[in-house]
Formats: sequence, C-alpha cells, structure tokens
Amino acid sequence: MRPSAVMEYCWLLAELARTWLFTGFPWLVSGYAHVDSPLAALAPWLGVLGIGGLASAFAALLSHALRAPHASALALALLAVLAWTGPTSHSRAGATLNVSLLQSNVPQDEKFVIEQLPTTLAWLADTLRAARGPLVVAPETAIPLLPSQLNDVAPGYLEALSEHFGQRGRAGLIGIPLGDYDRGYSNSVIGLTQAAAGAQPYRYDKQHLVPFGEFIPAGFRWFTELMNIPLGDFMRGSHNPPSFAFAGERWAPNICYEDLYGDELALRFRDEATAPTAFVNLSNIAWFGDTIALDQHLHISRMRALEFQRPMLRATNTGATVIIDHRGHVTQSLKPYTRGVLQGGAQGREGLTPFAWWASRFSLWPLALFAALVVVCAVLLKRRAAAAVV
Repeated sequence: MRPSAVMEYCWLLAELARTWLFTGFPWLVSGYAHVDSPLAALAPWLGVLGIGGLASAFAALLSHALRAPHASALALALLAVLAWTGPTSHSRAGATLNVSLLQSNVPQDEKFVIEQLPTTLAWLADTLRAARGPLVVAPETAIPLLPSQLNDVAPGYLEALSEHFGQRGRAGLIGIPLGDYDRGYSNSVIGLTQAAAGAQPYRYDKQHLVPFGEFIPAGFRWFTELMNIPLGDFMRGSHNPPSFAFAGERWAPNICYEDLYGDELALRFRDEATAPTAFVNLSNIAWFGDTIALDQHLHISRMRALEFQRPMLRATNTGATVIIDHRGHVTQSLKPYTRGVLQGGAQGREGLTPFAWWASRFSLWPLALFAALVVVCAVLLKRRAAAAVV
C-alpha cells in the first residue's frame, strides 16, 4: 500500500480527534468545503467527516495519477458518477409552516449593560407580539437575564409573553438563561404555546458547553479562582432532549455551536417516531464581530441540513439569520448586522437518512475504526515487505 493511502486515512483520524478531544472543536473540518460540490450527495450517507476523508482519498488518487494515469481516470469517473447521480431523498415532506425569525443585532458590549436592557427588552417584546408567523424564534440569550433578574428589571415580562403565545395556533422559541445562582443555571430555550392546564413550558438546555466560556474544565478551577477570572459555569442539558411539538412538527432546538456536532444531533434520531422533523439554531456570535465566522457557521448549518435532510431555521443576534431547506439551500435570509424579522416558510420532514441511522447508534466510531484498520493494515504490509527484502 502506497504511503499516500496511509496519510489520507490519518487525515480522517486527525479530524475525528478534533471532534472528540478536549470536548471537541471541529469548526470547518475539510468536508465543509464540499457543501456545494458533487460530494455533498454523500452527506446523508457519510456525514461531513466521511466526505472529508473521501476528498483526501480523491486528492491522493489524483496525485498518484502522475505515475499511474489509470488512477486519474478512476477518480474522474467516480466524481462523474456522483455529479450525475445527485442527492438521494431519504425523507418525506410534511406541511409548510410560516415562521418569523428575529435578528436583534445587539452589540456584544451592550448586551448585558443594565442601562440598555429596558430598550432591548421592549423591542423584543413588541417584535414577538407583532410577528406574523405562527412560530416565532428569538436568538440565544435574546433575554439576557435569569428570570429573577428579569422580574426586577421588567416585572411580569415572561408572564405577558406566556399569555400572548398561549393563544391557539401561536408558539415562540426564545433564548434565555434559566435557573439561579444557588441551584445552578443553564443556557436555555423556552417554548411557549397553548398547553394543558398545569403543564410546564417546554425547556431546552444547551448540552455542549464552551470550555472556559460556559464551564470550567476539570482541574482548572484553581487557576480561574487564583486569577479571579469571572467565568460562567453553566449546567449541561440532556444528551437526547425532546423536541418542541407544534403544528404537527417536532422542532429540535440547538444553541450556538452545538450544530457543529452532527454525531450529537444524531442521538435525537434513534427513535424515528420521536425524531426531529426540523432543526432550530439559536445563536449569538456577536463575540466575533464583523468576521468570516458568520459565513462559516452558515456553512456548518447547511451541512447538518444535508446530513439529516431536515430544514434548519437560524435565528441569530447579528447573522446569519436564514431558513435552510432539507437540501442545504438557503431559501430566505436577512442582511447581517441589521435589526429585523425574517418571514418565510419551513417544511418539516419525516424519515431517516443512513447517516442519521448509524450515527445515532454508533456515533462516529465506524469511520474511526475503518480508518484505523486501513492504517494498521498499511503498516503491517510495509513491515512485511521490508522483511521480505531482507
């Protein structure tokens, strides 16, 4: 086995390590470069990491073609087959629902300033009430206060929103921290809609937290206390939370960079009867300012839509606030760094893609085991060949 064959699978193992080690940060692994290429047709089968591994294999094959022309023909033939075949549908369309996605455009240096909060909260309440879509989504920490703090600044605020969305045929998903300093708090989403008497409002708590931003990794608390660094320490949510049921669909929230982790989102698809029919990402990446991070995060969300063949609604503070269909196409969008409301339609989907099926059961281990097996076999063959020469 030629050396390049080992390197391409080491590439895949390295990207898997980026996904898992130290809580993982697979931001822009190589497969995202192919969200608009013929290889995107493989997203429902292999996921973004499988695409990245296959792309590296194609690159190695084309490089090898300098010495073996038949390899070039094989690589081009495989690409042609992918381009001709196109994506395969593994999901069934549901009804289309009108949605309203809020983009609040609050500067990060003003988001938690007490003097600015009344203005921010007033705009949010007025916009939530005026939104035309039956389902309204506000970004991560659109309400930037714990409930007890909110009641001090704007008494009755949540109760008024609950009453508004308690009307038949109305629902809201709103980013807000929940809990208190004594029992712990979480970066959360509340779901408000008409509910049975005595039923608790829907709640989703962020599970994949940001190290040193939302939690202090084990073994580092002494350092943050010594340096007097005021870091958050949020509680984690469930690995497999329920979706928000509304209008016959199951809307699955995820917060900020949680949509980087396709293997974690896949856990929600283990039972097809309760699997999400649509994703909803609530983000605030104003931390990064006017940078390419917004476009990069949009690419990531598009890949998740392709892997699971589910629409992805994105309601963000500064962008990109968009509606992505199950084919990974942006169908409606708001201009970034503006305040406004995106009105559009989203169509839920039923059914499981192959990636959703195997990743929900085995995580990304099939990719890791395959790549490791190839590398081990290559090393053994190389040793065997060296021994034969001696």
